[in-house]
Amino acid sequence: MKLQRRSLPTMLLSAAAAISTPLVAPSAQAATGDDLQRQAQDALASLYKAQAGAAALGQKAKAIMVFPSIFKAGLVFGGAYGEGVLFENQKFNGYYSAVSASVGLQIGAQTFGYAMFVMTDKALASVKESSGWEVGVGPSVVVVDAGLAKRLTTTTLKDDVYAFVFDQNGIMGALGLEGTKVSRIKQP
Repeated sequence: MKLQRRSLPTMLLSAAAAISTPLVAPSAQAATGDDLQRQAQDALASLYKAQAGAAALGQKAKAIMVFPSIFKAGLVFGGAYGEGVLFENQKFNGYYSAVSASVGLQIGAQTFGYAMFVMTDKALASVKESSGWEVGVGPSVVVVDAGLAKRLTTTTLKDDVYAFVFDQNGIMGALGLEGTKVSRIKQP
């Protein structure tokens, strides 16, 4: 049997999607607001253990948004969704969703979490007062990688928001937060 040229890419894409999806099957969203708060606190504690720079930022931050589990998948068109919590002065101050859509060369699926350390009053006001805050528009956001985390000190902090990505699982061509819309939601 002769394989047609255009069916080979289709078969490869289908195989990649079939392989990657079970690796990152979306964890169930929090059943209640209390569950989401607990998951966010656990994720933040785990991040602090793994990244000393995150713990130092946490002490200086005006607020911290924690999204313990984001699910992202794509095959040319992609999307991501997750729910999180805003902590201000180490106390719960609202539920948020993070939604993004993308188009381009992409294939796969993954889960990850992230914490956004809001460092200025202006950035915090923007997050709390807007009906939907788009990452990359408004307050400046710096995604902290392992190299920057080692060099980051409380005296070098100059940006509005610092984001740490953690617990990545699965296979996806790229990961970015820009274009993600963060909006306040009612209790899940």
